[in-house]
Amino acid sequence: QVQLVESGGGLVQAGGSRRLSCVASGSLFNILAMGWYRQAPGKQRELVATITSGGSTNYADSVKGRFTISRDNAKNTVYLQMNNLKPEDTAVYYCNFPAMIGRGNWGQGTQVTVSS
Repeated sequence: QVQLVESGGGLVQAGGSRRLSCVASGSLFNILAMGWYRQAPGKQRELVATITSGGSTNYADSVKGRFTISRDNAKNTVYLQMNNLKPEDTAVYYCNFPAMIGRGNWGQGTQVTVSS
Protein backbone atom coordinates (compact mmCIF):
# COMPACT_ATOMS: atom_id res chain seq x y z
CA GLN A 1 0.00 0.00 0.00
CA VAL A 2 1.44 3.33 -1.09
CA GLN A 3 1.53 5.97 1.62
CA LEU A 4 1.01 9.60 0.69
CA VAL A 5 1.83 12.35 3.17
CA GLU A 6 0.89 15.92 2.29
CA SER A 7 2.10 18.99 4.15
CA GLY A 8 2.48 22.74 3.84
CA GLY A 9 -1.09 23.93 4.10
CA GLY A 10 -2.29 26.75 6.30
CA LEU A 11 -4.06 30.08 6.40
CA VAL A 12 -2.98 32.67 3.83
CA GLN A 13 -4.36 36.00 2.68
CA ALA A 14 -5.65 36.44 -0.84
CA GLY A 15 -2.78 37.25 -3.16
CA GLY A 16 -0.34 35.30 -1.03
CA SER A 17 1.65 32.15 -1.75
CA ARG A 18 2.00 28.69 -0.33
CA ARG A 19 4.14 25.66 -1.18
CA LEU A 20 2.74 22.20 -0.64
CA SER A 21 4.79 19.03 -0.43
CA CYS A 22 3.85 15.38 -0.76
CA VAL A 23 6.05 12.40 0.00
CA ALA A 24 5.05 9.07 -1.53
CA SER A 25 6.38 5.75 -0.34
CA GLY A 26 7.39 2.90 -2.62
CA SER A 27 9.34 2.39 -5.81
CA LEU A 28 6.65 3.48 -8.27
CA PHE A 29 7.24 7.18 -7.77
CA ASN A 30 10.02 7.47 -10.32
CA ILE A 31 8.02 5.91 -13.15
CA LEU A 32 4.49 7.22 -12.65
CA ALA A 33 2.87 10.59 -13.17
CA MET A 34 1.84 12.40 -10.00
CA GLY A 35 -1.04 14.80 -9.46
CA TRP A 36 -2.39 17.32 -7.01
CA TYR A 37 -6.11 17.27 -6.30
CA ARG A 38 -8.31 19.41 -4.10
CA GLN A 39 -11.71 19.17 -2.49
CA ALA A 40 -13.61 22.21 -1.31
CA PRO A 41 -16.49 21.92 1.17
CA GLY A 42 -19.59 20.53 -0.50
CA LYS A 43 -17.79 19.90 -3.78
CA GLN A 44 -16.27 16.92 -5.52
CA ARG A 45 -12.55 16.33 -5.54
CA GLU A 46 -10.98 17.88 -8.62
CA LEU A 47 -7.66 17.53 -10.40
CA VAL A 48 -5.48 20.61 -10.10
CA ALA A 49 -2.21 19.68 -11.78
CA THR A 50 -0.22 16.70 -13.02
CA ILE A 51 3.41 16.01 -13.77
CA THR A 52 4.80 13.03 -15.65
CA SER A 53 7.90 11.12 -14.62
CA GLY A 54 9.75 13.12 -17.25
CA GLY A 55 8.53 16.47 -15.99
CA SER A 56 5.73 17.37 -18.42
CA THR A 57 2.98 19.30 -16.69
CA ASN A 58 -0.71 20.06 -17.08
CA TYR A 59 -2.97 22.37 -15.12
CA ALA A 60 -6.63 22.99 -14.57
CA ASP A 61 -7.71 26.23 -16.21
CA SER A 62 -8.60 27.70 -12.82
CA VAL A 63 -4.98 27.57 -11.62
CA LYS A 64 -3.03 27.97 -14.85
CA GLY A 65 -0.44 30.70 -14.56
CA ARG A 66 -0.68 30.76 -10.74
CA PHE A 67 0.29 27.22 -9.64
CA THR A 68 3.41 25.25 -10.52
CA ILE A 69 3.83 21.53 -9.97
CA SER A 70 7.30 20.01 -9.71
CA ARG A 71 8.88 16.81 -8.47
CA ASP A 72 12.11 15.51 -6.98
CA ASN A 73 12.42 11.84 -7.88
CA ALA A 74 15.41 11.38 -5.57
CA LYS A 75 13.22 12.37 -2.62
CA ASN A 76 9.96 10.75 -3.79
CA THR A 77 8.42 14.18 -3.39
CA VAL A 78 6.05 16.28 -5.46
CA TYR A 79 5.49 19.98 -4.83
CA LEU A 80 2.79 22.50 -5.61
CA GLN A 81 3.83 26.14 -5.58
CA MET A 82 0.71 28.27 -5.33
CA ASN A 83 0.92 31.98 -6.04
CA ASN A 84 -1.68 34.74 -6.17
CA LEU A 85 -4.04 32.64 -4.11
CA LYS A 86 -7.76 33.35 -4.22
CA PRO A 87 -10.52 32.53 -1.72
CA GLU A 88 -11.87 29.98 -4.20
CA ASP A 89 -8.61 28.03 -3.82
CA THR A 90 -9.66 27.15 -0.28
CA ALA A 91 -9.78 23.36 -0.07
CA VAL A 92 -8.10 20.26 1.24
CA TYR A 93 -5.26 19.42 -1.11
CA TYR A 94 -4.21 15.85 -1.85
CA CYS A 95 -1.55 14.21 -3.98
CA ASN A 96 -1.87 10.89 -5.73
CA PHE A 97 -0.85 8.87 -8.74
CA PRO A 98 -3.52 9.48 -11.42
CA ALA A 99 -3.12 5.88 -12.55
CA MET A 100 -3.95 4.62 -9.05
CA ILE A 101 -6.78 6.81 -7.77
CA GLY A 102 -9.28 4.07 -8.60
CA ARG A 103 -7.87 2.13 -5.65
CA GLY A 104 -9.27 4.76 -3.30
CA ASN A 105 -5.99 5.15 -1.43
CA TRP A 106 -5.57 8.76 -0.31
CA GLY A 107 -3.49 10.55 2.26
CA GLN A 108 -4.88 12.82 4.93
CA GLY A 109 -4.52 15.91 2.76
CA THR A 110 -3.47 19.38 3.81
CA GLN A 111 -5.90 22.24 4.37
CA VAL A 112 -5.36 25.51 2.54
CA THR A 113 -7.56 28.40 3.60
CA VAL A 114 -7.40 31.67 1.70
CA SER A 115 -8.92 34.68 3.42
CA SER A 116 -10.22 37.64 1.47
